[in-house]
Amino acid sequence: MEFLRQEIEDVILIKPSAYEDSRGYFFESFKKNLFEKEIGKKITFIQENASVSKKNVLRGLHFQKAEFSQSKLVKVSEGKILDVAVDIRPKSKTFGQYISIFLDSISNTQLFIPKGFAHGFLALSDVARVEYKIDHIYSPENESGIIFDDPDLNIDWTVPGKDLIISNKDKELPSFRLFNI
Repeated sequence: MEFLRQEIEDVILIKPSAYEDSRGYFFESFKKNLFEKEIGKKITFIQENASVSKKNVLRGLHFQKAEFSQSKLVKVSEGKILDVAVDIRPKSKTFGQYISIFLDSISNTQLFIPKGFAHGFLALSDVARVEYKIDHIYSPENESGIIFDDPDLNIDWTVPGKDLIISNKDKELPSFRLFNI
């Protein structure tokens, strides 16, 4: 397994080592001791979620506030996505910056997003199945988000806005300037 630190501190791309032969391939997708060594702290994932989206569905940018903040380990088990994480940690030197990475079920790469980030993704394949582990329970009262097309963030989603499929709830999220962590 290879752990690649990204431009934004604490965000890590994880590439598995696959072992292939005539039958197919095998790889370890998660190894707790190795993972904790790389992130420099203990972590306990308590839940794994999955979503299935059709092409051009954009989900996000979502986060949980305060003590309900969640770290996520994101992978794609079918298809391809553009995964986006926005740093919303007020004391971070990269506050307001984002990282976008293509994840797919061929490379089996995963993205670790620590607490203090808004997260969203865009389905780029006909079907995209996204699975992610989280380290804190979901709290509807502490759910929040940032509008996907915020001009201050200026995220390049790679698909024209007119072609995106977005829930009404996500279309009504506040701008980055107005959100309250």
